[in-house]
Amino acid sequence: MLSSFRHNTRFQVSVGILLVVLVFALVGPFLPGRGDPNALPGKLFDPPSWKLWLGSDNFGHDVLTQLMYGTRTSLVIGIVAGAVATLIGVVIGSVSGFRGGLLDDVLSGFTNLLLAIPVFVILIVLSDALSNRNIVTMALVIGATSWPWTARAVRAQSTSLRVREHVDVARLSGAGTARLILLEVLPYMASYISMAFVLQLAAAILAEAALSLLGLGPSNVVSLGIMLHWALLWESVRNGAWWAFVPPTLLLTIVSFSLLLLQTSLNEVFNPRLRTGGATRRRALQPGLAPAGAAAPVGVGVAPVEAEPVSGGHQ
Repeated sequence: MLSSFRHNTRFQVSVGILLVVLVFALVGPFLPGRGDPNALPGKLFDPPSWKLWLGSDNFGHDVLTQLMYGTRTSLVIGIVAGAVATLIGVVIGSVSGFRGGLLDDVLSGFTNLLLAIPVFVILIVLSDALSNRNIVTMALVIGATSWPWTARAVRAQSTSLRVREHVDVARLSGAGTARLILLEVLPYMASYISMAFVLQLAAAILAEAALSLLGLGPSNVVSLGIMLHWALLWESVRNGAWWAFVPPTLLLTIVSFSLLLLQTSLNEVFNPRLRTGGATRRRALQPGLAPAGAAAPVGVGVAPVEAEPVSGGHQ
């Protein structure tokens, strides 16, 4: 498994980019002259200079300093919201698929109902109703409305895993439903859960940016979306102040692309069919080597359920 990560170019590139972004967001604010994002070292839309590397925004803030703090805010909201959405989706999906019956019908019906409603519309309504929009509340709102697709995918895998032999053996040994799900089902879905979290993280960062662009983002802090909101409100494009909107837009694009690339690389590593297919193509391109003909184990959804459990599990 570790060798698969080391030889996966997409994984190395995505992780490298994300590490650079993390260092920029976490270490940057502690550099000399970057301690106060609300400082006003410039005037209205000062162009980039030796003093202000990325110029100033409509208030006179240093865009580079704002970018450091804004990236950190967006990442925190994305991580918290992604974790909340993944947790809710995994709990509802695993319980629904494993228990079946009436409980499955109720939970699946509720999940499908939420999937039929545009999530962004719900986010706009809830964000507008909040009297105090801070980082925590925004992350919880985004996470609490983004879990349905994860729940439906987890339910499909849980339904398949509940009839496996190792689950039947554990059930005969007296294990209860909670123990069966935690130790016999979830470990076999760990690969998919990790990929789902990466996608939820990317979606949450973009959702916060979209809400902030509409003026419904967190107040009293700076984020990448809020930087775009002020750039749009003060017509930075019309005024030719490209430095007010290009850096946050570029950073959002880089982070989103890196997370999607990371998810793709995880899928390649965890899914034997994709891994075998890549090896077959590489062998076919090498003179004198015949394509490998080994059949890949059949998985469920994105992540194969035949993979070895990460922890726990009945052998």
